[in-house]
Amino acid sequence: MTLIRLMVVDDHSLFRRGLVALLSQDGRFEVVAQAADMGEALRYAGSQAPQLILLDNHLPGVRGVDGIAALKEAFTGVRILMLTVSEDEQDLAAAMQAGADGYLLKTVESEHLCDALLKVMAGESVISPEMMTKFVAAFRAKPASAPAVPTLAVGPAPADGGLECLSAREREILACIARGDSNKLIARALDIAETTVKVHVQHILRKLQLSSRVQAAVYATARGLV
Repeated sequence: MTLIRLMVVDDHSLFRRGLVALLSQDGRFEVVAQAADMGEALRYAGSQAPQLILLDNHLPGVRGVDGIAALKEAFTGVRILMLTVSEDEQDLAAAMQAGADGYLLKTVESEHLCDALLKVMAGESVISPEMMTKFVAAFRAKPASAPAVPTLAVGPAPADGGLECLSAREREILACIARGDSNKLIARALDIAETTVKVHVQHILRKLQLSSRVQAAVYATARGLV
């Protein structure tokens, strides 16, 4: 199995080292570099080839979100997952507009972080449930004359009028996704197995020609499903 090559960029040495130790214990990942600021991260260009960068936002000097473009240019094809304490929806919007491939809070459980890394490498956009809720709220509240909220979209555009092709249960689950609920919360609310929720989510994405839960949340909100 080919290991996913990671770089960790965080100025808090204790957190960074703990994160590196955690990821190094997982046989799917290889931490090839770690840095405390943007300058140190960019100095690895040409000598290391990370496939994915875990990036904090509150870095000394250049903020993480302001360095995303430079990292994308320095490391060809790299994917970037923000891992931060910031719950500000403006930070989320700025990060995704700058080219980040995901946005997680540092309160994420370790197994969920590893799952998120795999999803990002598979081309999905991953966002913490708490931030998804804020994003959807901002989308619903946006006046018609306001600047567009970033769609965070990847992949093809959704099929027009696709809600009609969903079953009643799938529409119910799609509404839960738009509220930012995790599969576990959806399973608990609907009294079904979490694996069943996962299957329904896959069917929803396939039927609507969407590639991530983020797209699904925006799609549902725009059509008044919530």
